[in-house]
Amino acid sequence: MSETNNNKEEKRLSIYDYEDKYVKRENTRAVKFFLNLVILLVGILIFTCLFFMVEKIYNINKYAGYGAIGVAVIIYIIFFIVPVVKVMKSDYFITNVNSKHAKEAKAHNKKVRHNIATKIVDFNSQVEGAGWYDSEEVKNLEVALEKNDDKALKDTLTRMYSTSVKKTAKEIISEASLRAGLYSALSQSNTMDATIVAFTDLQMIKDIVFLYGFRPSDAKLFKIYSSVLASSMVAYGVSSANIGKGLANTMGGIVKSIPILGAAIGAVVDSSIQGLTNGVLTTVVGYQTIKYISREYHLQDVLDDIELEESREEVEASIKELETELKDNMKSKAKAA
Repeated sequence: MSETNNNKEEKRLSIYDYEDKYVKRENTRAVKFFLNLVILLVGILIFTCLFFMVEKIYNINKYAGYGAIGVAVIIYIIFFIVPVVKVMKSDYFITNVNSKHAKEAKAHNKKVRHNIATKIVDFNSQVEGAGWYDSEEVKNLEVALEKNDDKALKDTLTRMYSTSVKKTAKEIISEASLRAGLYSALSQSNTMDATIVAFTDLQMIKDIVFLYGFRPSDAKLFKIYSSVLASSMVAYGVSSANIGKGLANTMGGIVKSIPILGAAIGAVVDSSIQGLTNGVLTTVVGYQTIKYISREYHLQDVLDDIELEESREEVEASIKELETELKDNMKSKAKAA
């Protein structure tokens, strides 16, 4: 009941109230620059890790090294460039707007909602058994698109995002976290761990964006990709720490008398810690992505329900027009007299 009242209160906001409550001052060019910078840093990190892995293979066998270079290039394109490009090209809602641009933002957001609905309907009809979306709700979207009923379309999307889509997103995160944890536990290599975490996170972000049908804003993407960079660096550090070896050394005489036991304990502990840590890091990035996507969908909903007031420029123009008319009327009366 309280949530319903809060929603009604938000719908009564004016555009100026919306500005005060939700809009943050951002330098668009600076945000774009730092987003591109953090993506570049992630790319450099992945390239460096792949380079070291290829170098090891090349030092063992030159021809195997040449083959590894080709494989590394393909992997880099598929698991780094493709996910990032697909996310960056996705639609996004404009929510950080003031009274001057609110009207254009609302028109843009309406178009994005229609694009999202069209994508979901097409995906559900082309991919059988995917189970990502509730079939009945997809039918409702199809009807809303045919009737060009924006309200029904928005209501249906809102329901889907809080039920089937949210459930599927959690499943995507769980699967990605399990992969990151399992693969890094088996790798026993710091460069491999960092690469696995970065690739898994990037693929997961792409899948979540595809599922919802839109991406977060540049400012939020910057935070998400910064988390990917941080997670990869943590994964590299955890793998290099050799915690298991240190633990085995503290066990004293038993381990010293049986060296193989110490090595086994160290390997098991290291693998467990690496797997658990990297799985948790991926989970955090996944839920961060959902959080930002959900928030921006909520904000566009709030913005869409705001009845726009005349901007200050429009008011000033009306006043000048009124002054001109009054002067003309005064002149006419003076001539008549």
